[in-house]
Amino acid sequence: MLDIHHITSSEYIHHHLTNLTLNVKTWTFAADKGFWVIHLDTLAISFALGMFFLYFFRRAAKKAQAGVPNGLQNFVEVMLEFANQQVKETFHGKSTLMGPLALTIFVWVFLMNFMDIVPVDLVPRAAMLMGLPYTRAVPTTDLNLTFGLSFTVFFLVMFYSVKVKGFGGFGKELLTVPFHGSGVVSNILLAPLNLIFNLIEHIARPISLSLRLFGNLYAGELIFILIALLPWYSQWPLGGVWAIFHLLIITLQAFIFMMLTIVYLSLACSEH
Repeated sequence: MLDIHHITSSEYIHHHLTNLTLNVKTWTFAADKGFWVIHLDTLAISFALGMFFLYFFRRAAKKAQAGVPNGLQNFVEVMLEFANQQVKETFHGKSTLMGPLALTIFVWVFLMNFMDIVPVDLVPRAAMLMGLPYTRAVPTTDLNLTFGLSFTVFFLVMFYSVKVKGFGGFGKELLTVPFHGSGVVSNILLAPLNLIFNLIEHIARPISLSLRLFGNLYAGELIFILIALLPWYSQWPLGGVWAIFHLLIITLQAFIFMMLTIVYLSLACSEH
């Protein structure tokens, strides 16, 4: 545990909610929130978790056998079947990308969310021993990461919208949906309104996708931090109960992010 007896509660909370940032102009570590900074802890932890995911799934694939599968192979097969089933039920287009994409989103987002279950002082304490002043353990409590994920989904939606419908078909959809007149003049008059509604819809999707994931994980992280400020004899029972409940939240948020991605891409690939 960090020594919280020599700092105030607000300083403790501020420390745990501050990212390790690198100012790309001065190439120095900082705690500022300017534009020209990189959140090194978010990048490092999310990259490490991604490599962890790839390593174990690749290991299971290389050691897969037709006979009695081992525990790791069983787990990977269950996850693959789960992702493929969600795609089969939700995605109505034709793409070999959807299954691997759904699996990657669910497992990677879940692993990043799961870092919220790690004791709140463990990662910052280890970072301080290495001389790093700040470190946040949960990448999905960083808006930069959640917006990065959601904008990647947004660009995929735009790509498939143009790929399936063409520039002309996608442009026509933007100008004629949801309101469609009975004649050329009415369609021209309704086109600006349709365009405004469609732009709002497309812009709101990545924003809501990122803020939903960020808000739930940020709230969970903050509750764990507040519990850590309580007397030691009350931390374990309260923290244990909240951790069990939070396991449901982090799994649900990973599932929601995956399902909304599939739904958005299905709508993009729809001809109607």
